[in-house]
Amino acid sequence: MKTPEKKKVIVRLIQFFILGVCMGVVEDLIVIHFATDAKITLYTFRIAFFVAVPFAVIAELLTDLKIFKRIFLRK
Repeated sequence: MKTPEKKKVIVRLIQFFILGVCMGVVEDLIVIHFATDAKITLYTFRIAFFVAVPFAVIAELLTDLKIFKRIFLRK
């Protein structure tokens, strides 16, 4: 892989990772709010963030690094 292509892939991975973390945090905060009627504080945000990060990492590994295709779409 050439250097410009490699940079594009890395930038794309970072963008999707950040988007995945943001969407995960928002989803977790919505669930926390409606399931418990708790106030959203900085502590709640931190917990939601640390819960969302591993799922974003797993999603990145499965979709962008083609592990998903290797595992599930074998010929």
